[in-house]
Amino acid sequence: MVMKVLASRTFRAPIAGVPLCLLLGLMVPVVAVADELPSESVLPLGMANKAIQAALDVCTKDGYRVSVSVVDRAGVLRAMGRADGAGPHTVDSSRKKAYTAASLRRPTSELGDLLAKVPTLQALRDINGEVLILGGGFPIEIGGDVVGGIGVGGAPGTHLDDACARGGLDAIGAASKVSPAK
Repeated sequence: MVMKVLASRTFRAPIAGVPLCLLLGLMVPVVAVADELPSESVLPLGMANKAIQAALDVCTKDGYRVSVSVVDRAGVLRAMGRADGAGPHTVDSSRKKAYTAASLRRPTSELGDLLAKVPTLQALRDINGEVLILGGGFPIEIGGDVVGGIGVGGAPGTHLDDACARGGLDAIGAASKVSPAK
């Protein structure tokens, strides 16, 4: 365990040899701050790769050449896989879908439906250049914590991207925050 300790520094006051904090009547205690720091769950690289391979397997079995990306809770790329023959655009679309799902903590298909129903939310598309509100992205939730996002791009329909991404979630025991497609 790493602990950071704050300690007072001794400054020379106008009265030689008397620490400034004593002259000001301040008591500066040594404080252990490790207990005050928040902790967060991290998605291990092995689990990210397992989710990617499972999603690729689902899509490949169905004849779709896709890319699959997994990002951490902050939206930073953790791992990525591109099936043989997948289009170059699938790399960016899968990463952006994963980023969107992780940062907005919702499936991208659900976000697309929400924007259609509530036009005033269209500004969500313009938050930054990394957001892509198009089906195929899911937050990765394990043990009640969102630890990242998975995105699939390249199947001929966002409902198919969703199905492949769900395969990745299932492989690592992650919760799917949306019910399966009707």
